Amino acid sequence: MIAIRKTARGKGHVEIQEIPEPGAGADEVVIEVDSAGICGTDLHIYFDEFPTEPPVTLGHEFAGTISEVGSDVREWQPGDRVTSSTYFFTSGQCEYCRCSRPNLCLDRRSIGSKRDGAFANYVVVPAANLYRLPDSLDFESAAMTEPLACTIHGVLDRSKVEPGDNVVISGPGPIGLLALQLVKAAGGTTVVLGTSADMPRLKVASKLGADLTVDVDTTDDLSGAVRNILGSYGADVGIECSGAAAAAGSILSLLKRGGRFCQLGLYGKPIPFDQDQVCYKELTVTGTNASSAASWPRALKLLAERRINTGTLISHRFSLRAWSSALSIAESKQGIKILLKPGEK
Repeated sequence: MIAIRKTARGKGHVEIQEIPEPGAGADEVVIEVDSAGICGTDLHIYFDEFPTEPPVTLGHEFAGTISEVGSDVREWQPGDRVTSSTYFFTSGQCEYCRCSRPNLCLDRRSIGSKRDGAFANYVVVPAANLYRLPDSLDFESAAMTEPLACTIHGVLDRSKVEPGDNVVISGPGPIGLLALQLVKAAGGTTVVLGTSADMPRLKVASKLGADLTVDVDTTDDLSGAVRNILGSYGADVGIECSGAAAAAGSILSLLKRGGRFCQLGLYGKPIPFDQDQVCYKELTVTGTNASSAASWPRALKLLAERRINTGTLISHRFSLRAWSSALSIAESKQGIKILLKPGEK
């Protein structure tokens, strides 16, 4: 089979290779991948800004059909339509695992970075990681379960967005647009910040229910531009999804005293911003790392009920062999969510 592989550490070193088809271990399954999403983390891996253990197949957002089950697997069978969480291994014994926070396990090994992932015809995962797809949910939408689960963890679990909250979101990419929809579903008011390069995405944000979208490149008085929506005190919650230092600064400037700041985007390097505002405003600052087990069933329910619009977010589809074109579009932010279709030539 063919796979998109990170072959060595350092910038680049990503190529298409022919590798053997995998087999299932005793408690594992093999999944034939229908759709796999390109994530910002995959770009960080390309630029060597995210830890990996090459050679390794990229990709951790996917859905497909079970093609083989291990000898000890009883609850699944070939033909089942599934998606999977990304943790191939966690210790199960550390403080974090025992407190139901395996996403923080120091020994965590995830597909797409330290175990072979889904940018291939087939991927192997532990059977315990599987989630059955509702009959109403198509594979392409299901491939977005993982980013939605991560966004649920950040927006609802960590940021604790509540009805009536005024929320500012920076970065109208896939995560920012999912965050927008979650905030609206939770009863919040939203302002979405982007740059001039984000104008097509900001238009999508408006269609998805943003109360205001702002091009920060052409706005001289950011605080004044959002005052009618956020009020004179500012935002209750700021959610940083862009992975840009300037965006973090903008979020901090718009938060009210006693507000909450949550970082969802990865910067890939140290960034400068006025962190003294955390003290002056007595902000609560949280990060979010991947997803929680509880966020996956919630994500699938929201997708199955069409309460989260993914069709508007899927902008491009490519075969695995067109990887370089897909990467260029993802890097240039020409689209929103880009899917790889391993079954296509």
